[in-house]
Amino acid sequence: MAGRNHDQGSGRAQGRDHVRVAVIGSGFGGLGAAVRLRRAGLTDFTVLERADAVGGTWRDNTYPGCACDVPSHLYSFSFAPNPEWPRNFSGQPHIRAYLEKVADTFGLRPHIRFNSEVLSLRWDEGALHWEIGTATGRLTADVVVSATGPLSDPKIPEVPGLDSFPGKVFHSSRWDHDYDLRGKRVAMVGTGASAIQIVPAIQPDVDRLTLFQRTPPWVLPRMDRQISALERRLHAALPATRALRRGMLWGLRELQVSAFTKRPKQLGFIQSLATSHMRKAIKDPVMRAQLTPDYRIGCKRILLSSDYYPALAQPNVGLVASGLTEVRGSTLIAADGSETEADAIVFGTGFRVTDMPIAERVTGVGGRTLAEAWKDGMEALRGASASGFPNFMTIIGPNTGLGNSSMILIIEAQLNYMTDYLRQLDILGGKVALDARPSSVRAWNRHIQERMKRTVWNTGGCDSWYLDENGRNTTVWPGTTGEFRRVTKQVDLAEYAVLRPGGGPVPAEEGAVAEGCEAAEDGSLVAAGEDAR
Repeated sequence: MAGRNHDQGSGRAQGRDHVRVAVIGSGFGGLGAAVRLRRAGLTDFTVLERADAVGGTWRDNTYPGCACDVPSHLYSFSFAPNPEWPRNFSGQPHIRAYLEKVADTFGLRPHIRFNSEVLSLRWDEGALHWEIGTATGRLTADVVVSATGPLSDPKIPEVPGLDSFPGKVFHSSRWDHDYDLRGKRVAMVGTGASAIQIVPAIQPDVDRLTLFQRTPPWVLPRMDRQISALERRLHAALPATRALRRGMLWGLRELQVSAFTKRPKQLGFIQSLATSHMRKAIKDPVMRAQLTPDYRIGCKRILLSSDYYPALAQPNVGLVASGLTEVRGSTLIAADGSETEADAIVFGTGFRVTDMPIAERVTGVGGRTLAEAWKDGMEALRGASASGFPNFMTIIGPNTGLGNSSMILIIEAQLNYMTDYLRQLDILGGKVALDARPSSVRAWNRHIQERMKRTVWNTGGCDSWYLDENGRNTTVWPGTTGEFRRVTKQVDLAEYAVLRPGGGPVPAEEGAVAEGCEAAEDGSLVAAGEDAR
């Protein structure tokens, strides 16, 4: 972004109400964006954070047993390696501490406005900037980068009678540490990634633990171990060894992608390992049948735990292979009619992934909200740009999720795209905005959905959180992280309309993507019907 003076300090520091870039959120996506902006020479930005500390989902999720299921050396920024990771799979405190260190090391704190939840975002078509209303005041920005993340707003099902429950109720991501579960009858609702960590963590302390399971997950052993002091010293002294470790972890997962995206039948061996893992701990044939999924492994997120099944086999744990449908006082009624008494209910029921809450607060061209634009399903050009929302970019947007690798790899690829987006604005010069062409977004999304048809997420026979209410997979990226990095390496101006004050966009025929075309894996566009795979 050379050629323009961006070293002006953040809007907050200068006491101004306008910034070049406003970043929403201070998790991995938001902090990563802030680092990349600074490294590109742009310091006229602010990070809007609704809480009083950085960390995103790793700040909010403090439940017992909370840890990552991606190896630590891969679940960290390439530009901020940490040779001191204590375990193969680090716990929440260590990941949060890492993000705090990133904020300090790269001097990000002066740019962050804490307790500043974004309440509204409105595009001013005349001024070509975003008007932003926050809990601590208003500001404007030329560009908005939304890094709120898909795992930020908890989802609690509407259960009849829940408001009459006399005991304690909370979501796993809003854990109440002031409430003592010891000696209590606890109901755990859900069997996702959080629940399988919580169950073994609280099982030894509670009087009775009842797990409500609508759909059993496939669970593989968690190959965790402590990283030795010798390894840590070696990684600190010889950065090449750290890079080699990260590279090997990445390469192994890249090799696995085709089984998920093209040849799901190859996952049969992995499924047999998961079955064997369960059989070693669960001897009761009835419970074993209840815990055996009826869909192909990989269709839902594969979970990692070596102590989940042993915890379920303990005498103070009960499994209800049915969803929670009603609450009558302290009695919980399952869909199969069974009744359970409880003192506390913990919901491990996931997050609002396919209907991002921030979309309701973003109003673009013509007064249309992003939620309205996405009413039939989320879609964005290269996972970043939605048509009708100029100079608005999403980090971890539609179809950027992963089923078997590190989201940090996707985030960094999107940060490359963000950096080039800003560079293109500088090259164009003056007051200018880019708006993704509807034809470009449609072409990109058609291609994504066409590739999705043969993936395990669509063919595996399950109903997962990857799918929206229309049954369309708007969450996962159907390729490798290397491929995603290639297709987001730079912005193709032909996919955007260029907007200037007082004038309309560049005529559609200038660089518009023709109807009937679709994006190939290398990011180029091919005629519909050609094999882009």
